[in-house]
Amino acid sequence: MSGRPSIYAICALEDIPNRRALGFVLARAGEGGRPKAWPIIVLRWGRHVRAYENRCPHQGINLDWEAGEFLDADGTRIQCGKHGALFDLGTGECVDGPCVGAHLTAIETVIDDGEICLVGVDLLEDDEEDSGAGVE
Repeated sequence: MSGRPSIYAICALEDIPNRRALGFVLARAGEGGRPKAWPIIVLRWGRHVRAYENRCPHQGINLDWEAGEFLDADGTRIQCGKHGALFDLGTGECVDGPCVGAHLTAIETVIDDGEICLVGVDLLEDDEEDSGAGVE
């Protein structure tokens, strides 16, 4: 092993419109090594990108207030659809609502050759789940 952190490309930078957020459901190893869904949010403004687990620290529920909708009406905060908690885009800190002062779980990101990548996470690769062998 090289000791370097794992890097996984999620999508092209241009796949996320400026000043928008997209949700992704990735796979991590759960109990017994079985795939477990890992929902995340990736935010973009210009060439700046942030990623967070799609889980409100108040009750551990997904943040979407509608499927794939994460930002408040002004597009300036992440908003929890269940209780209306508002989170700072850059830090993930709750600035209003029932969990003020708590933080979303941040995920390290880099932009590499125009791709948004997650750093230092252990994901299951597509070929680990199903090779497609035997399909005619």
